[in-house]
Amino acid sequence: MGLLSAHQPVRPQWTCTACGAPWPCRTRKRQLIEEFRGARISLLLYLSAYLVQACADLPLTPSGLLHSRFLAWPRSAALRDEPPQ
Repeated sequence: MGLLSAHQPVRPQWTCTACGAPWPCRTRKRQLIEEFRGARISLLLYLSAYLVQACADLPLTPSGLLHSRFLAWPRSAALRDEPPQ
């Protein structure tokens, strides 16, 4: 993994320390894409651990919303493993 990002979650609100947006914020998502390039399953496992913590911290937040926030975006085409060269 790379350097520690300034875009970390503030618990229990799950906002970003750097920009105040819901975490993971746009910047952190871009960083995670780079950090986990070619390892999408590892990224999903990493984010799943955060999802479990967020569910405990935000019990009134609909689970579908948290799923979208933490696990839906990594399934985008930008994170598909690059073809072998």
